[in-house]
Amino acid sequence: MKAKEVRDLATDEIETEIGKAREKLFRLRFQAKGKDVESPGAVRATRRDIARYQTILRERELKQAETSNE
Repeated sequence: MKAKEVRDLATDEIETEIGKAREKLFRLRFQAKGKDVESPGAVRATRRDIARYQTILRERELKQAETSNE
């Protein structure tokens, strides 16, 4: 999912997506240990997705803190 698409989601939906991505990463790591990897780049892509979600959540937190301090 692209960053623009993630920004259109509600905060609760992003947190749900983070949970799903973490579960997917967990399963991919097990597959990698068993040498049953369907796509070798999937682990890296999933980690990047999680980072993207967390970055956008952090941006929202900072923006909210900025508006409450004014």
